[in-house]
Amino acid sequence: MDSILTDKVQLAWNMASAAHNGQFYTNNDGLELPYLNHIGAVVNEVYAVLMGNPEVYNAELALLCAILHDTVEDTALTLTDIETAFGTPVADGVAALTKDSTIADKQEKMAHSITRILGQPREVAMVKMADRIVNLQPPPKHWPIEKVQSYRGEAAFLYEALRNLCPTLAERLYKKIENYSLYC
Repeated sequence: MDSILTDKVQLAWNMASAAHNGQFYTNNDGLELPYLNHIGAVVNEVYAVLMGNPEVYNAELALLCAILHDTVEDTALTLTDIETAFGTPVADGVAALTKDSTIADKQEKMAHSITRILGQPREVAMVKMADRIVNLQPPPKHWPIEKVQSYRGEAAFLYEALRNLCPTLAERLYKKIENYSLYC
């Protein structure tokens, strides 16, 4: 089997590293972490599935979208930058994973996001599930119970919509949602 770690994957990692440079997030324990930690965790979830099923998925598309999934939303990189470097399928995948800032209602925004993801190859759905798996850590202590319950509800909605596209990640997401219920 050829390596799924292509030159394009390395280029995407370098671009994401530069784009997210200086960005941090605080975990539930109050530890400030480089945002690239989140990107790496999403990539690891996707990579684990790819290694178990290398002939089933488009590994390069999945990894590129995983690495770049938050760049348009959170950095100065544009979809044009991504399309120029990696082609239309990757740019379309990242676009589908980017929240539509013109939609104010949170439930409508999530439904719109799922619709866009379902219009893409299943590798894009893999990234969305992996992202939510990674984000289903213990919630920040300052979140009110209603926000925790809402986040769990979003995860369940996402699971129902995407579960048939990657059973391995769907099973992992389901378990994370069950565990997250402890905080509700």
